Amino acid sequence: MARRFQIALVGAGMFGGDVHLRTYADFVRRGIAPDLGRVAMDDFARHFADVEIELVAVGTRTPQSAENSAETFHQWTGQRPREFSGETPWEGILDAFPDLDLLAVATPDHLHAEPMLAALKRGVHVAVEKPMTLKMDEADAVIEAAKASGCIVGLDMHKRYDPDHLKIYRDLIHRIGTPLYGRAVLEEPLEVSTKTFKWVRDSDPFSYVGVHWTDLFIHYLQTKPRSLFAVGQKRKLREEYGIDAWDAVQVSVVFDTGLHIQFNNHWICPPEFEGPVNQESELVATRGKVESDSQYRGLRFVIEDDGSRTSNTHMTRQVQRPDGSYVTIGYGKDSLVVCVLAAMRRKFDGTALEALRGTYPDADEGRLSVAIIEAAQIVRDHNFEYFAQGLGTPVTARFGDDGITIYDPVGETARIYDRAI
Repeated sequence: MARRFQIALVGAGMFGGDVHLRTYADFVRRGIAPDLGRVAMDDFARHFADVEIELVAVGTRTPQSAENSAETFHQWTGQRPREFSGETPWEGILDAFPDLDLLAVATPDHLHAEPMLAALKRGVHVAVEKPMTLKMDEADAVIEAAKASGCIVGLDMHKRYDPDHLKIYRDLIHRIGTPLYGRAVLEEPLEVSTKTFKWVRDSDPFSYVGVHWTDLFIHYLQTKPRSLFAVGQKRKLREEYGIDAWDAVQVSVVFDTGLHIQFNNHWICPPEFEGPVNQESELVATRGKVESDSQYRGLRFVIEDDGSRTSNTHMTRQVQRPDGSYVTIGYGKDSLVVCVLAAMRRKFDGTALEALRGTYPDADEGRLSVAIIEAAQIVRDHNFEYFAQGLGTPVTARFGDDGITIYDPVGETARIYDRAI
């Protein structure tokens, strides 16, 4: 009797409708086994080769987007997931599929917690887009619900699986000495904040993509934040597009080892820029340094009336099969692979949650990035207001065993969170 594993997807926007949907299409066509070698989990390939994976449902806010996603999936696989729509489409999905194994959550940043908690309450595993949540109380609620239900909560932190980062953090980091300071840059195109996302007022570029970098340092260097400073700018989106959202945010974090990282993020890169995004990092240590230009990977081309372009073929690329269809390859899907694998190990083998730690990006590590995000939002907002009043940018945050404290010499120092970080 064939073993079955059922997935449902909530949210089919830029990432949900592309990387998630393509990944699950590959799973439906030939299972998870072919992807396991890329993530060094090939020992499980034969064991799970017989598992039939299904995408049983897709849920979006509007009926049209659900229909479009279902039709696209049908074209890729010959199978059509059921369509759900509305403000809370996950409720209909969970009711319709009581044996659902995993809910993939790719909703806007500020709408992650509710579908996750609904799934965990019913004993359904979760794979969620980054950031896990924007608030610590939501992150804690998710972690507690996961432990109570015995389910995994996996995060799509795909930069962990970038081959350049694997080289840096599994080889070079042990040779360059003690990390001292660094910087991490990820700048998104203007189209994201003005057309693609309708929810930019409810998030910001650091929360949206800076979390990739915070996760990278937290995971590979096994470090925790200890202090933070943040500022941001609101000009272009306000003045040119009438959108009251952040153009850019800069966050400075000192970790418990003394490592200082400056995170620079924006989502106003002009369409003329040659790459889909601009991303790079630098890490300086006691015996050397590493620089990684994640935007320019060496492939550059120029086309008349289109200008010079670069392409990141490491993230995702479509490889044509003999029958003319395409399989997706790249680090962009690798973290989804390990999340689904962890859920399969729980379902079919009863592997303990503790035994799965370290095999996928989990909620406990994600919690530290949420702490940075929430503190950064508060510090940034205060400093923005004070700067406008001619009072400088004096506000900072401290993380510790007593929680998160916001130091505000102009207003009032306050503890915004009282559990250990």
